[in-house]
Amino acid sequence: MSDSSKPALPKRVWALLKQPRAGISLLVMFAIFVAGIIFWGGFNTAMEATNTLEFCTGCHEMRDTVYQEYKKTIHYSNRTGVRAICSDCHVPKDWTHKMIRKIKASGEVWGKITGVIDTPEKFEALRYELGKRTWTRMLATDSLECRNCHHMDAMSLTLQTEKAQRRHAKAKTDGQTCIECHYGIAHKEPVGPDGPAELKAKLGAAK
Repeated sequence: MSDSSKPALPKRVWALLKQPRAGISLLVMFAIFVAGIIFWGGFNTAMEATNTLEFCTGCHEMRDTVYQEYKKTIHYSNRTGVRAICSDCHVPKDWTHKMIRKIKASGEVWGKITGVIDTPEKFEALRYELGKRTWTRMLATDSLECRNCHHMDAMSLTLQTEKAQRRHAKAKTDGQTCIECHYGIAHKEPVGPDGPAELKAKLGAAK
């Protein structure tokens, strides 16, 4: 059969789709596509639900300790009405690192089950170690969670105190990261041998 005598492409496609096997295959593909959309939508909805302040403070370990400290800080209440919640500082924004953090956080569920910090006394005993983990993570990401909101290049130094101006200028020159100075901001500062700056020096020396 010559090309001129062949049915037009749309007709050939339609004839193929009318065959029982093709129709079933198409139906299965469509069902998988719809199921994928529903799954992805549900997955993202669940992810966002676990990022809310209500979820983070749903257990008494957080509600009775760091949440009470956080409510007294500028990140919770301020003149502009902009509130940074737990996930803004503890959960990365980009999808890959967010998933990594969520997977690591699953270990905290075991801590909840076994009562690792189920009393204020147990929490205080581990406060420094918990703080050090967060500092180490933020040193590794150049304080990414801070920089999601705060940008050194966007700061108007003339609106800052002289002390802040000097320190921010030095930080920019020396390549310092936010957490080296700005820790103990949303929660009580842990008491221990090293702060973030000392940890950074040790991590650098170990490389």
